[in-house]
Amino acid sequence: MSTKIYPYVIFLPKSSKHEVLRTIFGSSVPVDILRFALKRGVSEKIYQKDLIENLNYSNKTVIEHLKSLTDLGILDEHMEKTEVSGRTIWLKTYTLTDLGRWFALLLAEEENLPREEKIEIARNLFRLYVRWTRELTDKLGIKKEDLLKIFEEEMK
Repeated sequence: MSTKIYPYVIFLPKSSKHEVLRTIFGSSVPVDILRFALKRGVSEKIYQKDLIENLNYSNKTVIEHLKSLTDLGILDEHMEKTEVSGRTIWLKTYTLTDLGRWFALLLAEEENLPREEKIEIARNLFRLYVRWTRELTDKLGIKKEDLLKIFEEEMK
């Protein structure tokens, strides 16, 4: 059996990696929130009221998980001022952070992503990985020339 594999890479905050993983994968609610964000588009606003209306969880459950995801840096919280029937109301919105986008994309099916988004993902992933590798090799005393040689061999 030949199974196609993908190198899923997630850059986690060192100080809270276990808490982040437990928060996202310890319940279906955060996963559903991330899937909802994927459907909207990883750079789009997510309205709290839309999550509450569309997910089959109580208001309290959704809000608790939104708070946890915000506290861990997976979502950014915003307030948006709008007028409805001559009244000013404030709506709570969320956007995925860079870390949040990586988790959302972990749940995405490649064939469902637009080509432009795949290109941007590949570029960002490469940049992050090169930056992380450079910092690690500096700590370990590995010569940059060794890495350049590997890069040139692999790009042939």
